[in-house]
Amino acid sequence: MKLDLLVLAVHPDDAELGCSGTIAKHIALGKKVGIIDFTRGELGTRGTAETRDLEAEDSAKILGVHARENLRFRDGFFKNDEEHQLEIVKMIRKYQPEIILTNALHDRHPDHGRAGDLAHDASFLSGLPKIITELNGVPQQEWRPRLQLQYIQDRYIKPDIIIDITPYIETKLASIKAFKTQFFNPELDGPATYISSPDFFESVIGRSREFGKSIGTTYAEGFTCRKLLGVNSLFDLI
Repeated sequence: MKLDLLVLAVHPDDAELGCSGTIAKHIALGKKVGIIDFTRGELGTRGTAETRDLEAEDSAKILGVHARENLRFRDGFFKNDEEHQLEIVKMIRKYQPEIILTNALHDRHPDHGRAGDLAHDASFLSGLPKIITELNGVPQQEWRPRLQLQYIQDRYIKPDIIIDITPYIETKLASIKAFKTQFFNPELDGPATYISSPDFFESVIGRSREFGKSIGTTYAEGFTCRKLLGVNSLFDLI
């Protein structure tokens, strides 16, 4: 299946926190969107890899994504090396996305920045025909997305582009709440963590409001880009 938009996320719930409004918006626009999670989030203090698997499935249904896979890299210990790059190359060539969204290059969690660099390097390598890959015994053709953006998840980072998600904020919040073991949930007991407090959840909403305010809408998501972005017309800008 060819996708228009592919989200690469190191942990299940990263896509939801960083760009689920953008995912929902583009699906509503008729685009095909998928998510590739690198790890199962097995080092998370709350929940288990198995509960995260189920929560990721529930969130995928809420968002309506066309595909979601997990590469089962080691949470916390994966590397930006040839082995991991080639696994991502296989996914990029499998789905042939026009645009990739991935983790921030600098963030509180060290996995995020490493994953952002890993996704960037794999996206470039995927376009080189002399790198040979196979999927299920079938040779793959080279493919390089035309654009890669990094979603902003935790630390405040000045975005290069902001996308209005106002009509999709409830879908975003529902997709995050699907990860019941990870975020604030008064019905579940468990050790307190940075992301399980009600303040953290409010900060997610607050950031969406702040990005929205900066472009004259109610809610938005911000992204960074390693290259300059262009538009066909000034009248396309909000």
